[in-house]
Amino acid sequence: MRAAIYHSPGSITVEDRPTPKAGPGEIRIRPSAVSLCASDVRVFKGEKYALPGVIPGHEIAGVVDEVGEGVTGITEGQRVMVNPIVACNRCLFCLTGRRNRCSERTTLGYDLDGGFAEYMLVPESIVSMGHVIPVPDSIPLWLASITEPSACTLASLELCGVRAGTSMAIIGAGPMGMLHLLLGKALGAGPIIVIEPFEERRMIAKRWGADLVLDPEADDVKAAVRAETGGLGADAVVVSVGVASLVGPALDLARPQAVVNLFAGFPKGGAPVPFDPNLVHYSEVLLTGSQNATTDQYRRTLRLLGQTAHIEEVITNRYGLESAPEAYSARLAMSGLKSLVEFPGVGD
Repeated sequence: MRAAIYHSPGSITVEDRPTPKAGPGEIRIRPSAVSLCASDVRVFKGEKYALPGVIPGHEIAGVVDEVGEGVTGITEGQRVMVNPIVACNRCLFCLTGRRNRCSERTTLGYDLDGGFAEYMLVPESIVSMGHVIPVPDSIPLWLASITEPSACTLASLELCGVRAGTSMAIIGAGPMGMLHLLLGKALGAGPIIVIEPFEERRMIAKRWGADLVLDPEADDVKAAVRAETGGLGADAVVVSVGVASLVGPALDLARPQAVVNLFAGFPKGGAPVPFDPNLVHYSEVLLTGSQNATTDQYRRTLRLLGQTAHIEEVITNRYGLESAPEAYSARLAMSGLKSLVEFPGVGD
């Protein structure tokens, strides 16, 4: 089979690999669409670790191609997406339903082979935990491939307590910032304020329903957020870009007892982050972070995908497997929003 292989930062090639066979408890999937994550790009840039020689791709939707001995509830030809987390099922976090926080977690696309290949083996651990989730016929597989980032977004919104009438400030209008905007609107949040330096992305955010878009290089962001929120500041502030210098300004935008979520990953070993701790203490602001999502959030997100306006427009760039390295280059060049590696003729 053909597969994209990560070798080292800056080096991804498409090569021949042996086609895997599904052993006991395993299944094999033919990917239909696999979307590129910001974390994949961080690996490519050398900011995040992945095992050399691994097949990347953890945002996966496809068709079950082979079912191993002993597997029940999954059939050949079934349309599915995959929660890529391999969890231990015995640590405190697993036992309380938070496998995304597993103390011994490994992940497809980083530690184990992922979806940028013609065939993908799904290990017994993922199958047995129910991390292979059926995709409704009403959802095309190319859209189901963004279930993982959308579930991460839902986890972020729920951590922030977002519901009807929650005011939000979103710092960064890249793919994940836009998903926060769209899913936040689907949950009834508002006003939603998007802060983004690139004009094209500000225009898209406005078209997709942001109540206010701000240019941090030209606008008085703090004053504008205060004016839009009755002088208080936002109920929830999401930092969707991994720039440490934005933590202090994010706290400035929060109302007392708000939640500020550092959603993006940040480069390891960066400079200390300066901010006034009194913004946390006296205003009782909760400064937190979120990563990945629970299996329940994956399942609920699949329903949201079919009910969220504009969400299909987040996908702007499409590549065949042989052009998978170009997906990384395009993202580094800030071309479009979400990129897919697609496998024509599989599933849809």
